[in-house]
Amino acid sequence: MRALFSLLALFFVVGCSSPKSVPSVTVYVSEDQVFSEPLLKAFERQTGIRVDAIYDTEESKSTGVMNRLIAEKAHPKADVYWANEPIRAEVLRQKGILSPYKSPNAQGIDALFKEKNHYWTGFSARVRVLIAGTDAGLKPHSIYDYTRKTFSQKAVIANPLFGTTTSHIAALFTLLGDKKATLFLKQMRENGVMISTSNGESADFVAEGSAVFSLVDSDDAMSRIKRGDKVALIYPDQEEGGLGAFVVPNVVMLIHQAPHPREAKKLIDFLLSKESERKLAFADCAQIPLHQGVAMPEGLKPMDAIKVMRVDYAKVAQKLVQIAPLLKAWVNQH
Repeated sequence: MRALFSLLALFFVVGCSSPKSVPSVTVYVSEDQVFSEPLLKAFERQTGIRVDAIYDTEESKSTGVMNRLIAEKAHPKADVYWANEPIRAEVLRQKGILSPYKSPNAQGIDALFKEKNHYWTGFSARVRVLIAGTDAGLKPHSIYDYTRKTFSQKAVIANPLFGTTTSHIAALFTLLGDKKATLFLKQMRENGVMISTSNGESADFVAEGSAVFSLVDSDDAMSRIKRGDKVALIYPDQEEGGLGAFVVPNVVMLIHQAPHPREAKKLIDFLLSKESERKLAFADCAQIPLHQGVAMPEGLKPMDAIKVMRVDYAKVAQKLVQIAPLLKAWVNQH
């Protein structure tokens, strides 16, 4: 009888126990899915950790998942946020939605691209560059060429109310001060600058000859070069004492009270690795590694060969909010 009870007890334990669940991590993503998804799939294969990814839609680019994180602050569902720029990471940090994490793979990345208390870390960047037609004759070398009579009514810029153009102008305000930056915008308008809907449209205007040059992201310029358009990529303001080129890194961060912190840190380490940066460099997005010595495609300079605009991204985030009414008025005057 005792043996029978033992057998029944064993059956009860085995029958009621569930198989060990597969570890998982939930990541919200603002980087384009076509570029981010292959990397997340590679992480799954390498670690056996399932990735549940929520991607921004094109309509709510970079704000949809950020607003979702804000709404879920009291009961977070995400473990990691992969943003395509650092400005919104700063918004989340200031709202208490992030937890600090110092990844070992952050070593070697310039402190400029890391939040000083490790709330977010940058990797694989776009650089704001000039794209110019190779048949145009005159070539721009500075963002100040937007104000020069030589290029009157010959230059285009993406709508500064959206995307990386907004961040770039906010960065100029932090470096130049409000007075000089406001004057720059006024002189651009007086010089007949055209406004496009996006960086991509700006690049197309230059490629088709409707404009001589534009300020765009490096991936926009590289994609036109790859398809054979007669355009050149120019890093702006590289001279001694020049402003340098504004850099827009991807950033990754740990969510405060993440449901799966161990898996989250593994994913962050993976994204900050040199191998992940190499893959993003050779993808169509052609992003520039922030680690030194990572292989890159031809046509792009490594980060240590570029004079970089030295800005405080936290201050840029604050300035972006402050100048929003000014930028709206500037656009409406066109």
